[in-house]
Amino acid sequence: MLCELAVSNLGVIDQVTLELPSGMIALTGETGAGKTMLVDAINLLMGGRADPGLVRPGADEATVDGRFLLDDEEFVLTRVIPVDGRSRAYVNGRPATASVLADLGARLVDLHGQHSHQSLLGVPAQRGALDQFGHVDLTKLEGARKRMVDIEAALGELGGDERTRARELDLLRYQVRELDDAAIEDAAEDTRLADTEELLANAVEHQAASGLVLDDLVGDDGARDRLALALGRLEGRSPYRDESARLRDLLAELDDLVDAIRAVGDGIDPDPAALEAVQNRRHQLHQLCRKYGDDLGEVMAEHRLLADRLAELVAYDARAERLDEEKAEAAAELAVAAAAVRSAREAAAPDLARAIENWLQRLAMPKAKVAVEVGADDGSEVVFQLAANPGSALQPLSKVASGGELARTMLALRSVLSEAPPILVFDEVDAGIGGEAGHAVGSALAALGDRHQVLVVTHLPQVAACADSHLIVEKRQGTDDTVSEISLLDRKGRVTELARMLSGKPDSKSARSHAKELLAAGADPT
Repeated sequence: MLCELAVSNLGVIDQVTLELPSGMIALTGETGAGKTMLVDAINLLMGGRADPGLVRPGADEATVDGRFLLDDEEFVLTRVIPVDGRSRAYVNGRPATASVLADLGARLVDLHGQHSHQSLLGVPAQRGALDQFGHVDLTKLEGARKRMVDIEAALGELGGDERTRARELDLLRYQVRELDDAAIEDAAEDTRLADTEELLANAVEHQAASGLVLDDLVGDDGARDRLALALGRLEGRSPYRDESARLRDLLAELDDLVDAIRAVGDGIDPDPAALEAVQNRRHQLHQLCRKYGDDLGEVMAEHRLLADRLAELVAYDARAERLDEEKAEAAAELAVAAAAVRSAREAAAPDLARAIENWLQRLAMPKAKVAVEVGADDGSEVVFQLAANPGSALQPLSKVASGGELARTMLALRSVLSEAPPILVFDEVDAGIGGEAGHAVGSALAALGDRHQVLVVTHLPQVAACADSHLIVEKRQGTDDTVSEISLLDRKGRVTELARMLSGKPDSKSARSHAKELLAAGADPT
């Protein structure tokens, strides 16, 4: 519900803060007092058009704040309209766009009358209203639609259209064959090949170095002979016992080293063919890294991914055939579900039209005709039509010109349906009616007030008397300006205001007596 509304510098309203009760609230006052401005204020909070012309003369900007309660969650909506520049919107003190207010407002308020915020005028809302009235079960239709969407998505993921799929298959076959032929099994292969390439590329130099070193070590007068001579000179001399032992160890180590150098040298085989093979393999691996990854590990991972995708596309035909069969089944299921929903909507449409017509008869539109058209295979094209007067052609509700007729039609529909936003605002709902019809409108609004907070701008005392509470808008004229004040009336004040509405004379005894009767009747509308 709308718990509190604060308005400043909006039209004739200087500054007002209202705490609004639940139930049906009547809003009355003399013509030009500013009743519509209060509706404009609510409309602004719903994301309505911010006209700088609404700003009170002499003020820089107008501000509207509304505190709403929805499902135990509180929202504070704010709209600021400057004389110059763009309007500003806030939700709970944080900047927002007018569209955000509109989305939130659609959950909070339904405004009927001369303003644009009317949720029941669109096809989706009218379709929803028909489904609600007719208890139309959409479960199978929604399930069939979801299944169809899932199958089409799966078909799309298989590889696109036939030409695109064929191109991808050709590329994948080439890539996987190239990687298969490379047979990379070790991410460190290139490192090992680099060592082998260096060995083979310098084989002759390596062998020459081996021969020279062996000559240095074990050739005539080489290092081994010199060490043996040195050992002979120290051998048997007690002061050099330890040094002699070390020399013997050195000779033994040198013999081992000589054997190792000779073995390495003998194992080196200059092989141009082997060198070329290593170099070609390294070139192949480098080319694959350029195409498929920064290193061999990434190339191997990409190989696996490409092979999996190729296997998936190769199996496409079988998978596609299965999906096509499932799609055909889903299409048949969807058609059956759509036909059932359309049938249910078509069956409910005349009953809803009659129910609205019956309410319109009670709301001073006795000759009104209503039709609910259902179109499309699934009945999704739902259009409410109204002919307000005899001889008038039925036309879509969204094109009905009279604000009062439209508002009463919406009141009738709201009376038929059980679900609606928590706050309903009706402006011009009593246009062109009076007497018993006015009391019927008031009673209908009061009944809605049992389920919603209903704000009604009215000129009819019969309607105002049915309200749970009553706001009055009064214009005060000063020497150089005019302001409107809004206040909540007690019972005595309500009698006075109803008397004014009845006779123009709030102090008239007969009018006050009649006002009391209206209040008593309004309290018990049956």
